[in-house]
Amino acid sequence: MKQMKHWQDPVNALVGVWLICSPWALGFQSETNALANAVVVGLLLIAAALGAIFVPRAWEEWTEGALGLWLVVSPWALGFAGLQYAMISAVASGVVVMVLALWVLVTDKDYAGWLGDTPVH
Repeated sequence: MKQMKHWQDPVNALVGVWLICSPWALGFQSETNALANAVVVGLLLIAAALGAIFVPRAWEEWTEGALGLWLVVSPWALGFAGLQYAMISAVASGVVVMVLALWVLVTDKDYAGWLGDTPVH
C-alpha cells in the first residue's frame, strides 16, 4: 500500500466535510448564498484533497489554497458577512485550508520549484 505523502490533505478533506455540515450545525441552512457556498466549496475541497492524497501534485495544493482564499472573502463577496456563524465558519475554515496548503507547498521538496531556484543572500 502506498504511503500518504502529506498529513495536511486529510485534514483539508475533513474541513470540507465540516463545510458541508456547517449550515445545519450552525443554523444557517435557510440562507441560500451561505448554504450553497459551504456545500459547493466543501465538495470541491474534498475532491481536491482526495486528489492530493491519491495522486499528489502541486496543483492540488494550489487549488486547495485558492479555495481557502475564496472562503475567506466569500462572506463579503456573496453578501452573508452579517450572518455571524456562517462568516466565522467560512473565514476560519479558509484560513486553515490556506495555511495547510501553503505549508505543503513550502515544505515539500518536490513542490519547492515554485519558490524559485535563486538562493537568498
